[in-house]
Amino acid sequence: MDLSYQKAGVNIPLANQIIKEIKPAIKKTFIPGVIGEIGGFGGLFDLSGQNYKEPVLVSSTDGVGTKLKIAFTLNKHDTIGLDLVAMSVNDILTCGARPLFFLDYISIGKLSNQIVSEIIKGVIAGCMDAGCALLGGETAEMPDIYQDGEYDLAGFALGIVEKSKIIDGKNIKVGDVAIGISSSGLHSNGFSLVRKVLLKDTVYSLDERILGGEKTLGEELLTPTRIYTKPILHLLEKFKILGIAHITGGGLVENIPRILPRGVSIQIDKESWPKPLIFSLLQEKGSISEEEMYLVFNMGIGMILIVRPDIALEVSSTLNQLNYQSYIIGKIIKGEKKVIM
Repeated sequence: MDLSYQKAGVNIPLANQIIKEIKPAIKKTFIPGVIGEIGGFGGLFDLSGQNYKEPVLVSSTDGVGTKLKIAFTLNKHDTIGLDLVAMSVNDILTCGARPLFFLDYISIGKLSNQIVSEIIKGVIAGCMDAGCALLGGETAEMPDIYQDGEYDLAGFALGIVEKSKIIDGKNIKVGDVAIGISSSGLHSNGFSLVRKVLLKDTVYSLDERILGGEKTLGEELLTPTRIYTKPILHLLEKFKILGIAHITGGGLVENIPRILPRGVSIQIDKESWPKPLIFSLLQEKGSISEEEMYLVFNMGIGMILIVRPDIALEVSSTLNQLNYQSYIIGKIIKGEKKVIM
């Protein structure tokens, strides 16, 4: 019997078919600057028409972590691509950068038209929300590395900001105010702990409606990470934002200090915003300390902005008008880059 790559477990014709079918949807993400088509060795983007005097490129890369295990169990893959885009795009927003393009990498044990198409559709939806182009990507079929139906994802985003408008937190001072923008839930962090508490130690069914309302537990856990491009770019046109923190792995405790200059800390009022019920459930069922909760999870706050006190109310009001619920949650005090709850 003659061997072939396909008999060894790699189906190139199916990969080509998937890309051919999804190309029209990918082209909908293209923005001014994109050159050429999907399928080349490299994606091309022309910066000459971006109207920046001193353009600075800002990049970030990330994955989705073990949230993928929930998608595998439910065989639901149409939102996980949104998470992938959000994790990188939200990071570059913290510098004040406008996202330009995104690249994805999918590695999968056995190629599936349904799974890969759903993932890419989620990536496309995320790029549309973020206003950036899906410039290219790679789908690698890797038999013997992953079980059937399992895969891993990585994403890369690149944005642009005027050098004089980079947000780096260096002008934050005592008396400035912290505004928290609500998250959509867990986002894509802490899922190893989430799965241990709810699916191993307690053994809930993902089909249960344990939080009230219409969502099952599975739907709650797969709620995609919120993308903050539209409100952040809108605010940057109107207000002076001193610092932006994306609340990802490390929670509020470890992410906010990344934008604080020396000589200041931040005092957070834990009662100043409502916590989604999923966090209370996790803390109760896992007997997790409050300190650990704020170290691992976003606790309902996906982004934090630092502004001067005289504009804090107006900034928060503007966010609320854009349907991004926000709260004044703290203030800058003297200290050494600590978060005081």
